[in-house]
Amino acid sequence: MNSPSTQFVTSRRMNIYEPIHQISMWEESFKGNGCPNTATSLIVGVDTKLDNQSEDTSHGSLGPSNNYDQEASKPDKAQRRLAQNREAARKSRLRKKAYVQQLETSRLKLIQLEQELAQAGQQGFYVGGGLGTSHLNFSGTVNSGIAAFELEYGHWVEEQKRQICELRTALNNTHNITTDIELQMLVEHGMSHYFRLFRMKSAAAKADVFYLMSGMWRSSAERFFHWIGGFRPSELLTVLKRQLDPLTEKQYLDVCNLQQSCQQAEDALFQGLEKLQHTLADSVAAGQLGTGSYIPQVATLEKLEALVSFANQADHLRQETLMQMSRILTPRQAARGLLALGEYCERLRALSSLWATRPREPT
Repeated sequence: MNSPSTQFVTSRRMNIYEPIHQISMWEESFKGNGCPNTATSLIVGVDTKLDNQSEDTSHGSLGPSNNYDQEASKPDKAQRRLAQNREAARKSRLRKKAYVQQLETSRLKLIQLEQELAQAGQQGFYVGGGLGTSHLNFSGTVNSGIAAFELEYGHWVEEQKRQICELRTALNNTHNITTDIELQMLVEHGMSHYFRLFRMKSAAAKADVFYLMSGMWRSSAERFFHWIGGFRPSELLTVLKRQLDPLTEKQYLDVCNLQQSCQQAEDALFQGLEKLQHTLADSVAAGQLGTGSYIPQVATLEKLEALVSFANQADHLRQETLMQMSRILTPRQAARGLLALGEYCERLRALSSLWATRPREPT
């Protein structure tokens, strides 16, 4: 399949198709469009310009009454802006402090878990502590990388819930309207949270790529929509578009173009992954994994490393999609989009719980 955002090359050793990373082309195309984002730098620049205008006017040659009115009104506006900026900076410092404290707590819990894993490893079994999931190695040994991922992911979900509440409060606050600077800070913090998840998944893929690709770390309803280790970006854009109305004509066209690029990249990844699955199946059927010990040979290990690469490329596509959406939307729209994404995940987890706890007829 030919597309502007993806290309194929033939692997010399594995004879599979692998998409080359050209998703950065989106970034170049959208940078030139001048999206209507009210970023922090633009707001600060406007504030500086207004402050300079205020100083020039205060030294002008107007009459005493006009000078008095300007000196009384414009400094008040500047003071209000400075107070808003100081309050936003204070809240940002508090969020950063809480995040650092949470990381330290997670580190201590991870140390404790490693000690428990060492004890459990002597008994030859391990049951994971994720979101209602369990991970039992076939060989009876402990996979510390997956255990660490399950622990970190549990903390990640709790932090996501806290951020959802924070976004909901900021967007629904009618008494003290949240400024664009504050919303931009919340958006950047939320984006960093998702980027952290992608880094966690990359480490988990190295520990056990089959575990990550199967979606065992997610709820049952989330697994129903599972696509190469996570959500499908084009489907996510479909969900978000309904929550972001009204969009300007340019924003709507940019989102549609981004969705089309996502679909092309998804098709390329799927075709490459399907080719890899066939080659792995042929290797297993031909008995190329060894006899008795099932020790993979070098060629098979290369194929599994390619599978890790597909998982990482899928997360790269998800990350690029989130970044492009943040550039297309205003800070308030981006905050609404992150809130809609978080609430969508929460509804899927609630649906899983509803199904698991449904009344059942006695057998």
